[in-house]
Parts: sequence; structure tokens; C-alpha cells
Amino acid sequence: MVVVGGGPAGAAAAITLGRLGRTVTVVDKATFPRDKCCGDGLTTAALRRVENLGLDPGRVESWQPVFDVSVVTTGGRQVSLPLPTGAGTFAVSARRRDLDAALLDLARVAGARVIEGQAVAGVRPAPDAKAVEVDLEDGSRIVSRYLIAADGMWSSVRKSLGLTEAKYLGEWQAGRQYFENVGPAARQLWVWFEPDMVPGYAWSFPLPNGTANVGYGVQRPDHRVGAPDGLRGQRIDLAARPHIAEVLGPEARPIGPWRAWPIPARISSAPLTAVGGRVLFAGDAAGACDPMTGEGIAQALETGEMAARALAQAGPQRPAEAGRRYRRQVRFGLAVDDALARGLSKVLAQPTGSGRALALVDTAEWYRRHFSRWMFEDYPRAILVTPHRWRRSMFNRPGVYTPGAPGVPGLPQPVGRGQQGTTTVGAHG
Repeated sequence: MVVVGGGPAGAAAAITLGRLGRTVTVVDKATFPRDKCCGDGLTTAALRRVENLGLDPGRVESWQPVFDVSVVTTGGRQVSLPLPTGAGTFAVSARRRDLDAALLDLARVAGARVIEGQAVAGVRPAPDAKAVEVDLEDGSRIVSRYLIAADGMWSSVRKSLGLTEAKYLGEWQAGRQYFENVGPAARQLWVWFEPDMVPGYAWSFPLPNGTANVGYGVQRPDHRVGAPDGLRGQRIDLAARPHIAEVLGPEARPIGPWRAWPIPARISSAPLTAVGGRVLFAGDAAGACDPMTGEGIAQALETGEMAARALAQAGPQRPAEAGRRYRRQVRFGLAVDDALARGLSKVLAQPTGSGRALALVDTAEWYRRHFSRWMFEDYPRAILVTPHRWRRSMFNRPGVYTPGAPGVPGLPQPVGRGQQGTTTVGAHG
């Protein structure tokens, strides 16, 4: 097996395949650790998957558990959405530089061979149609029964196979900047539904040592180059907005460059397979981000694992079966969540949409608590209409990395609830 891309989707695929006894080679054009444009937020869904993969938070330097969340509507109403306490972790911030490197190290431990700093120059079916040939930029070639393309929105594999849509720029556009010396209020997670961004939003996600990831994400009304779009990832001085500046604090200042990136969110319509099932696409290469929030780490991990299991179950001589299995899993899971999220995005796109929705949520503690778990994907978006994903106590499960649980290392206390300062584990999404 060859996996192109060493991010969360590729690492999850390689870890899964390695533990199933398959021979795996991961190829990535970058050398890890490397920076990655992202909001750095890990939902509960992402956390459950990295815990199952065996990730030790102590290996992720910027790992920051979060328990307090505030959401501000377009009308200025602030709603607190507390996550459960005393039952594990439900949300974390972690720089992708640290998270991705730790996951790729897990792939190595699982037996994967990792080739870094090497771009893929071309992919094509082998002459006997029983394998795929992968050319690397140094002139070498890998011949493999299967390939999982987890190489992002600008997938070189998709381009090489002639499957790239002309002028496509994704369904979302996002940008972020790191800040240091943030105040106490910025030690919790903030989401602002800014009037000029709906149905997108601005955010501040806490990181250790008084830093924060501050940015915004907006949906594109048209996904092509040249679309009449107000925000295209350009730098916005969010700290110049008084209500955001109040949260960041008077001493906050930006560090590092402003970064912008497009986000694909169309897994229900993007091609998931190629070369008769010999090539499967995962993560951003499959358009697997959430259409309502733009979040993609959990979806990347899930599609990476799905693709790996589909290939392993089909075996080396049944590529059509591998493709069928993978498409079926996506169709009855993520694609249903995708459809629901698109519908909810239309509500949030209304000028008063966020206000009406959160006014209902804010009527009772039960609503606030369960909405926060739903927002952080503790259960899938469309769980009520997909009974095959129902599990016992699915609405009351403890969080991840529960202190004292077997195999779980000691963790720092979460930021918030009146605590002072931030904590770091060791010397992420």
C-alpha cells in the first residue's frame, strides 16, 4: 500500500493498515514537523479517533484541553456552552505542526515506511491493471496494489489522474494568525458570528503559554476562481474589533505571519475512487470537511481509517470491491451528515439565524450542554436518522483521555472555570 500525504488522513490510514499487517509506504512532500494552516481545534469526534489510534497527548507539545466555550451571535448575544467536567476531555486546541508530527510517528511505530521531503510527480495504472505506479520527483518509482490519496485539496494524485476541477477553490475560505500575551478571557474558546461573515464566523482558540489561534472562516457563494466574493482569505485585523479586542486583552499582539487556506466541503459529490478502486481519496482530497463549520480533522481521520479498512477487507485482487465498500461507508455516514450540515448552514446564513438558534439553546442548561456536545461532534451531525450508528449511552459517554483510565497518561487540568494560567503536557486540529 502507498499513502500519499502524511497529515491526519494519511497517518490514520497508515496506522490502520500497519496494524492490520499490511506493508505501507507514506510519501509526503514536506518534512515533519511542518506548519499547517488550520484553526488548530480538535472536536470530540477527532479526539475519540486519535485516542483510539493510540496518540499520547504528552507527545503533542501544544496540547491544550478546553472546557469553556462562548458563542456570540450577530446581534451581540453571548451564550456560554459548557462542556462536561470531571469526565474526560471533549475539546482541545493543538498546533497542527505538533499534532501531525505525533500522528506520523505513530504510523512509523505501526510499521509504515515514511518518505519525507519527496513530492509525487505522477500516478498511473500499471500496464497489467493490477497495481498503480507512483513516480517520485527524484526519479524513483513505487509499484503498489493500492494507493490512498490523502494529499489535501490540491491533491497531486487527483491532478495526475485528470480529476481536478478547473478553477475550483473550495467551499470555504479561512485565515488565521497566532497571538501572544492574550488575557484571561482568551483562555477559553470563542466563536463570533460576525455580520460580515455569516454563515461563517471568527474564532479564538486557546493555546499554551498565553497564546491563541485567532482567525475566521467564511463560505464561498461560488467555488470558482473569480467568484464575486467579499472575503478571500485576506488578513483582517480582528483585534481591531472592540468586542474581540476585549477578549484578547490589552497586551495581546500578533506573532508570525497571517496564513490563509481554502477548505473543500463536498464529500457527497466529490469522486472518492479512481483506477477501478485501486486509488481511494481521503481527507481534504475527498472534500471531507464539515459544510457547516469547515472543520476537517475528524473527517480526515475517519476517511483515512475507512479507506484503509476497505482496502484490507477487499484484498489485493478485488479493487472494485474496495471502492464499493469505501463509497458505501461514506454514503451512509459522512454524506448524510454533509446533507444535514448544508441545510443548517442555510439557517445560519440568515442575518438573525445564529441569534434565533442560540436563543432556543440558551433557554435551559440541558439544551446548552447537549448542543455543545453536538457542536463538537461528540455524535455525528445526522445521528438521529442513521440508526446503524447508534450506540448504547451515545448521548452520555464520558470524554476522552479520562484520568485514571487504563493506558491513559496523566493530563493537565483544563483551562477555565476560574483557573489561572495555562498548562502544557510534555517537553494539534
